[in-house]
Amino acid sequence: MTLPKLGFVGTARFIWRQLTNMRTALLLLLLLAIAAVPGSLFPQRAADPNGVTQYFAANPDSAPILDRFQLFDVYSSVWFSAIYLLLFISLIGCVIPRTMHHLRALRSKPPKTPARLERLSAFAAFDLPAGETDADGKPYTAATVIESARSLLRKSGYRTELFSGRELSVSAERGYLRETGNLVFHTALLGVLIAVGVGGSIGYTGQKAVVVGQSFVNVRGAFDSFNPGRLFSDDFLQPYRLVVNSFEAKYEAKNLDALGEAIDFTAKLTSYGPGDSGTKRVLKVNDPLRLGGNEVYLLGNGYAPKITVRDAGGKVVFTDNVLCLPQDANLTSICTVKVPDGLKKQLGMVGFFYPTASPLSSGAFTSVHPDLGNPLLTLRVYAGDLGINKGVPKSVYSLDPTGMTQIAGGTATTPALELKPGETATLPGGYGSIAFENASPKAASNDLSKSVKRFVSLDVHSDPTQGWVLLFVSFAVLGLLTSLFVPRRRVWVKVIEGEDGTLRIEYAGLARGEDPGLDAAVADIARRHARLLGLRLAA
Repeated sequence: MTLPKLGFVGTARFIWRQLTNMRTALLLLLLLAIAAVPGSLFPQRAADPNGVTQYFAANPDSAPILDRFQLFDVYSSVWFSAIYLLLFISLIGCVIPRTMHHLRALRSKPPKTPARLERLSAFAAFDLPAGETDADGKPYTAATVIESARSLLRKSGYRTELFSGRELSVSAERGYLRETGNLVFHTALLGVLIAVGVGGSIGYTGQKAVVVGQSFVNVRGAFDSFNPGRLFSDDFLQPYRLVVNSFEAKYEAKNLDALGEAIDFTAKLTSYGPGDSGTKRVLKVNDPLRLGGNEVYLLGNGYAPKITVRDAGGKVVFTDNVLCLPQDANLTSICTVKVPDGLKKQLGMVGFFYPTASPLSSGAFTSVHPDLGNPLLTLRVYAGDLGINKGVPKSVYSLDPTGMTQIAGGTATTPALELKPGETATLPGGYGSIAFENASPKAASNDLSKSVKRFVSLDVHSDPTQGWVLLFVSFAVLGLLTSLFVPRRRVWVKVIEGEDGTLRIEYAGLARGEDPGLDAAVADIARRHARLLGLRLAA
Protein backbone atom coordinates (compact mmCIF):
# COMPACT_ATOMS: atom_id res chain seq x y z
CA MET A 1 0.00 0.00 0.00
CA THR A 2 1.36 3.40 -1.00
CA LEU A 3 0.97 6.06 1.69
CA PRO A 4 0.10 9.62 0.59
CA LYS A 5 2.76 12.25 0.90
CA LEU A 6 2.34 14.48 3.90
CA GLY A 7 3.84 17.60 2.42
CA PHE A 8 5.24 20.46 4.48
CA VAL A 9 2.00 21.28 6.31
CA GLY A 10 1.23 17.62 7.01
CA THR A 11 4.75 16.99 8.28
CA ALA A 12 4.55 20.05 10.53
CA ARG A 13 1.22 18.84 11.94
CA PHE A 14 2.64 15.36 12.52
CA ILE A 15 5.66 16.77 14.38
CA TRP A 16 3.44 19.06 16.46
CA ARG A 17 1.11 16.21 17.42
CA GLN A 18 4.04 14.05 18.44
CA LEU A 19 5.61 16.89 20.43
CA THR A 20 2.35 17.72 22.23
CA ASN A 21 1.61 14.11 23.07
CA MET A 22 1.49 13.42 26.80
CA ARG A 23 3.91 10.53 26.39
CA THR A 24 6.41 12.90 24.77
CA ALA A 25 6.03 15.32 27.69
CA LEU A 26 6.72 12.52 30.18
CA LEU A 27 9.73 11.39 28.13
CA LEU A 28 11.12 14.95 28.06
CA LEU A 29 10.57 15.24 31.80
CA LEU A 30 12.59 12.05 32.29
CA LEU A 31 15.30 13.34 29.96
CA LEU A 32 15.43 16.61 31.92
CA ALA A 33 16.00 14.66 35.14
CA ILE A 34 18.75 12.60 33.50
CA ALA A 35 20.35 15.71 31.97
CA ALA A 36 20.55 17.28 35.44
CA VAL A 37 22.68 14.39 36.78
CA PRO A 38 26.04 15.76 35.48
CA GLY A 39 25.32 18.93 37.47
CA SER A 40 25.77 16.92 40.66
CA LEU A 41 28.78 14.96 39.37
CA PHE A 42 30.91 17.89 38.20
CA PRO A 43 31.48 21.27 39.91
CA GLN A 44 29.44 24.06 38.32
CA ARG A 45 30.81 27.50 37.55
CA ALA A 46 27.60 29.13 38.76
CA ALA A 47 27.80 27.54 42.23
CA ASP A 48 31.43 26.50 42.78
CA PRO A 49 33.88 28.39 40.55
CA ASN A 50 36.82 27.44 42.79
CA GLY A 51 35.84 23.80 42.44
CA VAL A 52 35.98 24.12 38.65
CA THR A 53 39.45 25.67 38.89
CA GLN A 54 40.64 22.84 41.11
CA TYR A 55 39.12 20.25 38.76
CA PHE A 56 41.04 21.75 35.82
CA ALA A 57 44.25 21.69 37.88
CA ALA A 58 43.72 18.07 38.91
CA ASN A 59 42.53 16.86 35.48
CA PRO A 60 44.32 18.94 32.83
CA ASP A 61 43.65 16.42 30.06
CA SER A 62 39.98 15.56 30.54
CA ALA A 63 38.70 18.90 31.89
CA PRO A 64 38.92 20.80 28.53
CA ILE A 65 37.04 17.97 26.79
CA LEU A 66 34.31 18.01 29.43
CA ASP A 67 34.15 21.78 29.14
CA ARG A 68 33.42 21.52 25.42
CA PHE A 69 30.30 19.55 26.31
CA GLN A 70 29.40 22.29 28.85
CA LEU A 71 29.49 19.85 31.75
CA PHE A 72 30.67 22.64 34.07
CA ASP A 73 27.70 24.80 32.98
CA VAL A 74 25.02 22.12 32.82
CA TYR A 75 21.98 24.23 33.66
CA SER A 76 22.80 26.92 31.10
CA SER A 77 24.10 24.53 28.43
CA VAL A 78 22.62 24.33 24.95
CA TRP A 79 21.47 20.73 25.32
CA PHE A 80 19.87 21.24 28.74
CA SER A 81 18.12 24.41 27.54
CA ALA A 82 16.85 22.58 24.44
CA ILE A 83 15.24 19.84 26.56
CA TYR A 84 13.84 22.50 28.90
CA LEU A 85 12.26 24.50 26.07
CA LEU A 86 10.88 21.39 24.32
CA LEU A 87 9.29 20.28 27.58
CA PHE A 88 7.84 23.76 28.03
CA ILE A 89 6.31 23.75 24.52
CA SER A 90 5.10 20.15 24.91
CA LEU A 91 3.30 20.93 28.16
CA ILE A 92 1.60 23.99 26.67
CA GLY A 93 0.50 21.92 23.67
CA CYS A 94 -0.84 19.22 25.99
CA VAL A 95 -2.55 21.35 28.60
CA ILE A 96 -4.46 23.87 26.48
CA PRO A 97 -6.36 21.38 24.20
CA ARG A 98 -7.09 19.04 27.12
CA THR A 99 -8.38 21.95 29.21
CA MET A 100 -10.76 23.01 26.45
CA HIS A 101 -11.97 19.44 26.01
CA HIS A 102 -12.43 19.09 29.78
CA LEU A 103 -14.50 22.28 29.97
CA ARG A 104 -16.76 21.00 27.18
CA ALA A 105 -17.13 17.68 28.99
CA LEU A 106 -18.13 19.45 32.21
CA ARG A 107 -20.96 21.21 30.37
CA SER A 108 -22.17 18.09 28.57
CA LYS A 109 -24.94 15.80 29.84
CA PRO A 110 -24.36 12.24 31.04
CA PRO A 111 -24.72 9.69 28.22
CA LYS A 112 -27.90 7.75 27.52
CA THR A 113 -28.57 4.55 29.39
CA PRO A 114 -27.42 1.42 27.50
CA ALA A 115 -30.18 -0.92 26.35
CA ARG A 116 -28.89 -3.98 28.21
CA LEU A 117 -27.24 -3.14 31.48
CA GLU A 118 -26.56 -6.78 32.35
CA ARG A 119 -23.82 -6.88 29.72
CA LEU A 120 -21.71 -4.48 31.73
CA SER A 121 -19.11 -5.94 34.07
CA ALA A 122 -20.49 -4.25 37.22
CA PHE A 123 -24.14 -5.15 37.51
CA ALA A 124 -26.75 -5.65 40.26
CA ALA A 125 -30.55 -5.97 40.27
CA PHE A 126 -33.51 -6.78 42.48
CA ASP A 127 -37.30 -6.93 42.14
CA LEU A 128 -39.74 -4.68 43.97
CA PRO A 129 -42.96 -6.67 44.53
CA ALA A 130 -46.24 -5.21 43.32
CA GLY A 131 -48.12 -3.29 45.94
CA GLU A 132 -45.11 -2.18 47.96
CA THR A 133 -45.76 1.20 49.53
CA ASP A 134 -43.55 4.01 50.73
CA ALA A 135 -43.52 5.56 54.21
CA ASP A 136 -46.67 7.54 53.42
CA GLY A 137 -48.52 4.39 52.37
CA LYS A 138 -48.48 5.21 48.67
CA PRO A 139 -47.61 2.40 46.25
CA TYR A 140 -44.29 2.68 44.45
CA THR A 141 -44.33 3.52 40.76
CA ALA A 142 -41.51 3.48 38.21
CA ALA A 143 -41.39 7.29 38.36
CA THR A 144 -41.07 7.48 42.19
CA VAL A 145 -38.46 4.70 42.24
CA ILE A 146 -36.30 6.31 39.58
CA GLU A 147 -36.65 9.72 41.27
CA SER A 148 -35.46 8.22 44.57
CA ALA A 149 -32.49 6.66 42.74
CA ARG A 150 -31.67 10.02 41.19
CA SER A 151 -31.78 11.71 44.59
CA LEU A 152 -29.48 9.05 46.05
CA LEU A 153 -26.94 9.45 43.26
CA ARG A 154 -26.93 13.22 43.58
CA LYS A 155 -26.17 12.94 47.29
CA SER A 156 -23.29 10.64 46.35
CA GLY A 157 -21.72 13.33 44.17
CA TYR A 158 -22.96 12.19 40.74
CA ARG A 159 -24.24 14.39 37.94
CA THR A 160 -27.54 12.91 36.81
CA GLU A 161 -29.88 12.96 33.82
CA LEU A 162 -33.31 11.31 33.58
CA PHE A 163 -34.33 9.42 30.45
CA SER A 164 -37.95 8.48 29.81
CA GLY A 165 -39.59 6.22 27.29
CA ARG A 166 -40.75 2.64 27.49
CA GLU A 167 -38.38 2.24 30.44
CA LEU A 168 -37.44 4.92 32.93
CA SER A 169 -33.75 5.31 33.77
CA VAL A 170 -31.26 7.70 35.29
CA SER A 171 -27.74 8.17 33.95
CA ALA A 172 -25.09 9.45 36.36
CA GLU A 173 -21.40 10.14 36.24
CA ARG A 174 -18.71 11.40 38.59
CA GLY A 175 -14.91 11.66 38.74
CA TYR A 176 -14.31 14.69 36.54
CA LEU A 177 -12.14 15.85 39.40
CA ARG A 178 -9.66 13.20 38.24
CA GLU A 179 -9.06 14.99 34.96
CA THR A 180 -9.11 18.33 36.77
CA GLY A 181 -6.32 17.06 39.03
CA ASN A 182 -4.41 15.84 36.00
CA LEU A 183 -4.65 19.25 34.37
CA VAL A 184 -3.72 21.00 37.62
CA PHE A 185 -0.63 18.78 37.85
CA HIS A 186 0.57 19.57 34.34
CA THR A 187 -0.31 23.27 34.62
CA ALA A 188 1.57 23.46 37.93
CA LEU A 189 4.52 21.69 36.33
CA LEU A 190 4.48 24.34 33.63
CA GLY A 191 4.38 26.98 36.38
CA VAL A 192 7.43 25.40 38.04
CA LEU A 193 9.36 25.58 34.76
CA ILE A 194 8.43 29.25 34.31
CA ALA A 195 9.25 30.15 37.92
CA VAL A 196 12.59 28.35 37.83
CA GLY A 197 13.48 30.01 34.53
CA VAL A 198 12.55 33.48 35.77
CA GLY A 199 14.29 32.91 39.11
CA GLY A 200 17.46 31.80 37.37
CA SER A 201 17.38 34.87 35.15
CA ILE A 202 16.93 37.55 37.81
CA GLY A 203 18.53 35.82 40.81
CA TYR A 204 22.17 35.46 41.75
CA THR A 205 24.59 33.51 43.91
CA GLY A 206 27.73 34.83 45.51
CA GLN A 207 30.44 33.64 47.86
CA LYS A 208 32.38 35.65 50.40
CA ALA A 209 34.96 34.63 53.00
CA VAL A 210 34.85 36.88 56.06
CA VAL A 211 37.41 36.90 58.85
CA VAL A 212 35.98 37.03 62.38
CA GLY A 213 35.78 40.68 63.42
CA GLN A 214 35.38 41.92 59.86
CA SER A 215 32.23 42.74 57.89
CA PHE A 216 30.57 42.07 54.57
CA VAL A 217 28.47 44.57 52.61
CA ASN A 218 25.93 43.30 50.08
CA VAL A 219 27.34 45.03 47.01
CA ARG A 220 28.57 43.30 43.89
CA GLY A 221 32.21 44.26 44.30
CA ALA A 222 32.39 42.85 47.83
CA PHE A 223 31.89 39.22 46.76
CA ASP A 224 34.84 36.91 46.15
CA SER A 225 32.82 35.30 43.36
CA PHE A 226 29.51 36.46 41.94
CA ASN A 227 27.25 34.66 39.45
CA PRO A 228 24.23 36.72 38.35
CA GLY A 229 21.35 35.63 36.14
CA ARG A 230 21.11 36.88 32.59
CA LEU A 231 18.52 39.55 33.46
CA PHE A 232 20.11 40.53 36.77
CA SER A 233 20.59 44.20 37.63
CA ASP A 234 22.62 45.68 40.47
CA ASP A 235 19.43 47.41 41.56
CA PHE A 236 18.18 43.99 42.75
CA LEU A 237 20.79 43.95 45.55
CA GLN A 238 19.18 44.83 48.88
CA PRO A 239 21.35 47.05 51.12
CA TYR A 240 22.59 45.37 54.27
CA ARG A 241 25.83 44.70 56.14
CA LEU A 242 26.92 41.68 58.14
CA VAL A 243 29.57 41.73 60.88
CA VAL A 244 31.01 38.36 61.96
CA ASN A 245 31.41 38.73 65.70
CA SER A 246 32.56 35.21 66.57
CA PHE A 247 32.82 31.68 65.29
CA GLU A 248 32.74 28.55 67.41
CA ALA A 249 33.57 25.06 66.23
CA LYS A 250 32.91 21.96 68.32
CA TYR A 251 34.86 18.77 67.70
CA GLU A 252 34.49 15.28 69.09
CA ALA A 253 36.75 14.89 72.11
CA LYS A 254 35.46 11.76 73.89
CA ASN A 255 34.99 9.08 71.24
CA LEU A 256 38.47 7.94 70.24
CA ASP A 257 37.17 6.40 67.01
CA ALA A 258 35.85 9.80 65.91
CA LEU A 259 38.33 12.07 67.63
CA GLY A 260 38.46 15.51 66.00
CA GLU A 261 35.36 15.08 63.85
CA ALA A 262 33.23 18.20 63.54
CA ILE A 263 30.07 18.24 65.65
CA ASP A 264 28.75 21.75 65.25
CA PHE A 265 29.63 25.14 63.76
CA THR A 266 28.09 28.38 65.01
CA ALA A 267 28.73 31.89 63.72
CA LYS A 268 27.37 34.88 65.63
CA LEU A 269 26.73 37.94 63.50
CA THR A 270 25.23 41.40 63.63
CA SER A 271 23.19 42.62 60.68
CA TYR A 272 22.63 46.24 59.71
CA GLY A 273 20.07 47.47 57.23
CA PRO A 274 18.17 50.66 56.42
CA GLY A 275 16.73 51.88 59.71
CA ASP A 276 18.32 48.98 61.62
CA SER A 277 20.83 49.91 64.30
CA GLY A 278 22.01 46.33 64.61
CA THR A 279 20.35 42.93 65.06
CA LYS A 280 22.09 39.96 66.63
CA ARG A 281 21.83 36.78 64.56
CA VAL A 282 23.08 33.20 64.68
CA LEU A 283 24.16 31.29 61.58
CA LYS A 284 24.58 27.52 61.59
CA VAL A 285 25.08 24.78 59.02
CA ASN A 286 21.83 23.97 57.18
CA ASP A 287 20.11 26.82 59.02
CA PRO A 288 20.43 29.79 56.66
CA LEU A 289 20.00 33.41 57.60
CA ARG A 290 17.22 35.14 55.65
CA LEU A 291 18.04 38.78 55.14
CA GLY A 292 17.20 41.36 52.48
CA GLY A 293 15.55 38.80 50.21
CA ASN A 294 18.69 36.63 50.44
CA GLU A 295 19.44 33.31 52.03
CA VAL A 296 22.90 33.34 53.62
CA TYR A 297 24.40 29.89 54.22
CA LEU A 298 27.42 28.90 56.29
CA LEU A 299 29.37 27.11 53.60
CA GLY A 300 32.75 26.49 55.24
CA ASN A 301 35.38 27.79 57.59
CA GLY A 302 39.12 27.87 58.13
CA TYR A 303 42.00 29.78 59.66
CA ALA A 304 43.27 33.23 58.73
CA PRO A 305 46.68 33.87 60.36
CA LYS A 306 47.73 37.51 60.43
CA ILE A 307 51.01 37.96 58.60
CA THR A 308 53.11 41.12 58.61
CA VAL A 309 56.05 41.73 56.25
CA ARG A 310 58.57 44.51 56.94
CA ASP A 311 61.37 45.76 54.73
CA ALA A 312 65.01 45.88 55.83
CA GLY A 313 64.38 49.21 57.55
CA GLY A 314 61.46 47.86 59.59
CA LYS A 315 58.73 49.55 57.55
CA VAL A 316 55.52 47.54 57.19
CA VAL A 317 54.90 46.72 53.51
CA PHE A 318 52.24 44.08 54.01
CA THR A 319 49.91 43.11 56.85
CA ASP A 320 46.69 41.16 56.59
CA ASN A 321 44.79 38.11 57.75
CA VAL A 322 45.60 35.57 55.06
CA LEU A 323 42.88 33.04 54.32
CA CYS A 324 44.25 29.50 54.36
CA LEU A 325 42.18 26.98 52.39
CA PRO A 326 41.59 23.65 54.23
CA GLN A 327 42.87 20.54 52.49
CA ASP A 328 41.71 17.80 54.87
CA ALA A 329 39.45 17.10 57.83
CA ASN A 330 42.16 18.22 60.27
CA LEU A 331 42.29 21.61 58.50
CA THR A 332 45.79 21.32 57.13
CA SER A 333 45.57 24.42 54.95
CA ILE A 334 47.34 26.11 52.06
CA CYS A 335 48.08 29.82 52.36
CA THR A 336 49.23 32.22 49.67
CA VAL A 337 50.92 35.56 50.41
CA LYS A 338 51.73 38.13 47.72
CA VAL A 339 53.78 41.25 48.41
CA PRO A 340 53.68 43.36 45.23
CA ASP A 341 55.14 46.64 46.56
CA GLY A 342 57.59 48.03 49.08
CA LEU A 343 60.52 45.65 48.50
CA LYS A 344 63.30 45.56 45.93
CA LYS A 345 61.49 42.69 44.23
CA GLN A 346 58.00 41.31 44.44
CA LEU A 347 57.63 38.38 46.84
CA GLY A 348 55.30 35.42 46.69
CA MET A 349 54.91 32.85 49.44
CA VAL A 350 53.18 29.49 49.51
CA GLY A 351 52.64 28.14 52.96
CA PHE A 352 51.03 25.36 54.94
CA PHE A 353 49.19 26.05 58.14
CA TYR A 354 48.84 23.24 60.69
CA PRO A 355 46.37 23.87 63.56
CA THR A 356 47.89 21.05 65.59
CA ALA A 357 51.24 20.35 64.00
CA SER A 358 52.93 16.97 64.38
CA PRO A 359 56.17 15.98 62.63
CA LEU A 360 56.32 13.00 60.28
CA SER A 361 59.24 10.64 59.87
CA SER A 362 60.08 12.36 56.58
CA GLY A 363 60.60 15.66 58.34
CA ALA A 364 57.43 17.21 57.01
CA PHE A 365 54.46 18.13 59.20
CA THR A 366 50.82 17.19 59.37
CA SER A 367 47.88 18.33 61.47
CA VAL A 368 46.44 15.74 63.82
CA HIS A 369 43.47 17.81 65.04
CA PRO A 370 41.42 20.65 63.50
CA ASP A 371 41.51 22.80 66.63
CA LEU A 372 44.43 24.99 67.70
CA GLY A 373 46.71 22.76 69.73
CA ASN A 374 50.12 23.47 68.24
CA PRO A 375 49.68 26.02 65.42
CA LEU A 376 52.52 26.17 62.92
CA LEU A 377 52.99 28.04 59.65
CA THR A 378 55.63 26.96 57.11
CA LEU A 379 56.44 29.12 54.10
CA ARG A 380 58.28 28.72 50.82
CA VAL A 381 59.36 32.13 49.50
CA TYR A 382 59.77 33.21 45.86
CA ALA A 383 61.20 36.49 44.54
CA GLY A 384 60.50 37.94 41.11
CA ASP A 385 57.54 39.02 38.99
CA LEU A 386 54.14 38.00 40.35
CA GLY A 387 52.56 38.69 36.97
CA ILE A 388 49.86 40.90 38.44
CA ASN A 389 50.82 43.95 36.36
CA LYS A 390 50.06 42.31 33.00
CA GLY A 391 46.29 42.82 33.16
CA VAL A 392 45.60 39.08 33.44
CA PRO A 393 43.35 38.16 36.40
CA LYS A 394 45.16 36.18 39.11
CA SER A 395 43.66 34.21 41.95
CA VAL A 396 44.57 35.43 45.42
CA TYR A 397 44.48 31.83 46.61
CA SER A 398 47.20 30.46 44.33
CA LEU A 399 50.69 31.40 43.17
CA ASP A 400 52.34 30.57 39.88
CA PRO A 401 56.11 30.66 40.62
CA THR A 402 57.09 30.35 36.96
CA GLY A 403 59.93 32.77 36.27
CA MET A 404 60.49 33.49 39.98
CA THR A 405 63.49 32.55 42.10
CA GLN A 406 62.91 30.38 45.15
CA ILE A 407 64.80 31.89 48.08
CA ALA A 408 63.43 29.75 50.92
CA GLY A 409 62.27 26.13 51.01
CA GLY A 410 62.44 23.48 48.32
CA THR A 411 65.66 23.72 46.28
CA ALA A 412 66.79 26.97 47.92
CA THR A 413 69.75 27.00 50.28
CA THR A 414 67.57 28.48 53.00
CA PRO A 415 65.03 25.99 54.43
CA ALA A 416 61.34 26.79 54.53
CA LEU A 417 60.42 29.32 57.17
CA GLU A 418 58.66 27.94 60.25
CA LEU A 419 56.64 30.32 62.40
CA LYS A 420 54.43 29.99 65.44
CA PRO A 421 52.05 32.71 66.67
CA GLY A 422 54.05 35.68 67.93
CA GLU A 423 57.28 34.67 66.13
CA THR A 424 59.27 36.62 63.54
CA ALA A 425 61.70 35.28 60.93
CA THR A 426 64.25 37.00 58.72
CA LEU A 427 63.61 36.85 54.99
CA PRO A 428 66.70 35.67 53.07
CA GLY A 429 68.35 37.96 50.56
CA GLY A 430 68.00 41.09 52.68
CA TYR A 431 64.31 41.48 51.98
CA GLY A 432 63.43 42.19 55.59
CA SER A 433 61.35 40.10 57.98
CA ILE A 434 58.03 38.30 58.28
CA ALA A 435 55.96 37.95 61.46
CA PHE A 436 53.16 35.60 62.40
CA GLU A 437 51.08 37.88 64.61
CA ASN A 438 49.38 36.47 67.70
CA ALA A 439 45.64 37.29 67.56
CA SER A 440 45.47 37.23 71.38
CA PRO A 441 48.85 38.52 72.62
CA LYS A 442 47.46 39.15 76.14
CA ALA A 443 46.58 35.50 76.64
CA ALA A 444 48.86 33.20 78.61
CA SER A 445 51.89 32.04 76.66
CA ASN A 446 50.72 28.44 76.82
CA ASP A 447 47.16 29.26 75.68
CA LEU A 448 47.06 29.04 71.91
CA SER A 449 43.33 28.36 71.57
CA LYS A 450 42.67 31.89 70.20
CA SER A 451 46.03 32.76 68.74
CA VAL A 452 44.80 32.57 65.13
CA LYS A 453 41.61 34.12 63.80
CA ARG A 454 39.15 32.03 61.87
CA PHE A 455 37.13 32.89 58.81
CA VAL A 456 33.72 31.78 57.62
CA SER A 457 32.74 31.21 54.02
CA LEU A 458 29.29 32.64 53.29
CA ASP A 459 27.17 31.52 50.37
CA VAL A 460 24.54 34.10 49.43
CA HIS A 461 21.54 33.05 47.34
CA SER A 462 18.84 35.24 45.87
CA ASP A 463 15.87 33.54 44.19
CA PRO A 464 12.83 35.84 44.16
CA THR A 465 10.60 33.11 42.71
CA GLN A 466 11.23 30.34 45.21
CA GLY A 467 7.86 31.08 46.88
CA TRP A 468 6.15 30.61 43.53
CA VAL A 469 8.06 27.38 42.97
CA LEU A 470 6.84 26.07 46.33
CA LEU A 471 3.26 27.08 45.48
CA PHE A 472 3.34 25.37 42.08
CA VAL A 473 4.96 22.24 43.51
CA SER A 474 2.22 22.07 46.15
CA PHE A 475 -0.44 22.33 43.45
CA ALA A 476 1.37 19.69 41.39
CA VAL A 477 1.40 17.23 44.32
CA LEU A 478 -2.26 17.96 45.10
CA GLY A 479 -3.25 17.51 41.46
CA LEU A 480 -1.26 14.29 41.15
CA LEU A 481 -2.85 12.78 44.27
CA THR A 482 -6.29 13.77 43.00
CA SER A 483 -5.70 12.20 39.60
CA LEU A 484 -4.45 8.99 41.23
CA PHE A 485 -7.14 8.44 43.84
CA VAL A 486 -10.35 9.89 42.36
CA PRO A 487 -12.06 7.29 40.11
CA ARG A 488 -13.97 8.24 36.95
CA ARG A 489 -17.29 6.33 36.92
CA ARG A 490 -20.60 6.17 35.14
CA VAL A 491 -23.60 4.55 36.82
CA TRP A 492 -27.03 3.76 35.44
CA VAL A 493 -30.24 2.80 37.21
CA LYS A 494 -33.14 1.45 35.16
CA VAL A 495 -36.69 0.49 36.24
CA ILE A 496 -38.54 -2.16 34.19
CA GLU A 497 -42.24 -2.61 34.97
CA GLY A 498 -43.54 -6.19 34.70
CA GLU A 499 -47.00 -7.26 33.54
CA ASP A 500 -47.86 -8.35 37.08
CA GLY A 501 -46.97 -4.93 38.51
CA THR A 502 -43.53 -5.87 39.86
CA LEU A 503 -40.72 -3.40 39.31
CA ARG A 504 -37.31 -4.75 38.32
CA ILE A 505 -34.56 -2.30 39.27
CA GLU A 506 -31.21 -2.73 37.51
CA TYR A 507 -27.90 -1.07 38.41
CA ALA A 508 -24.77 -1.02 36.30
CA GLY A 509 -21.48 0.83 36.28
CA LEU A 510 -18.64 1.53 33.89
CA ALA A 511 -15.20 2.90 34.72
CA ARG A 512 -12.86 4.93 32.62
CA GLY A 513 -9.59 3.21 33.22
CA GLU A 514 -8.76 0.78 36.00
CA ASP A 515 -11.22 0.88 38.90
CA PRO A 516 -11.08 -2.18 41.17
CA GLY A 517 -13.76 -0.69 43.44
CA LEU A 518 -16.43 -0.40 40.75
CA ASP A 519 -18.27 -3.66 41.56
CA ALA A 520 -18.41 -2.78 45.24
CA ALA A 521 -19.62 0.76 44.43
CA VAL A 522 -22.50 -0.50 42.26
CA ALA A 523 -23.48 -3.09 44.89
CA ASP A 524 -23.40 -0.40 47.58
CA ILE A 525 -25.69 1.88 45.54
CA ALA A 526 -28.12 -1.02 45.10
CA ARG A 527 -28.14 -1.78 48.85
CA ARG A 528 -28.61 1.85 49.84
CA HIS A 529 -31.42 2.28 47.33
CA ALA A 530 -33.12 -0.88 48.59
CA ARG A 531 -32.97 0.40 52.18
CA LEU A 532 -34.41 3.70 50.97
CA LEU A 533 -37.32 1.74 49.47
CA GLY A 534 -37.82 -0.24 52.67
CA LEU A 535 -36.28 -3.48 51.41
CA ARG A 536 -33.35 -5.44 52.77
CA LEU A 537 -30.93 -7.05 50.33
CA ALA A 538 -28.61 -9.90 51.15
CA ALA A 539 -25.01 -8.80 51.52
